[in-house]
Amino acid sequence: MKPGIHPASRPVVFRDRASGFHLLTRSTIDARQTVQWEDGTTYPVVDVETSSASHPFHTGNARLVDTAGRVQRFERRYGRTTSARV
Repeated sequence: MKPGIHPASRPVVFRDRASGFHLLTRSTIDARQTVQWEDGTTYPVVDVETSSASHPFHTGNARLVDTAGRVQRFERRYGRTTSARV
């Protein structure tokens, strides 16, 4: 790697709010919040919505998605479009 052109990598905690899972790893992401890790050291923390601990593919818990309700809500909100004229 060329020196001076890459962003600085430092330890960062990624926290999954849905499952409470925490992961300490190295990253270049900027984080404004901090959290105290198990070893007593304070690290920047990034909250994520999904991780391997909460994603349905990894957990085996499939969520039911109401696609019919979404389509009806979209049509109700924006109206049914007319068919394209040729």
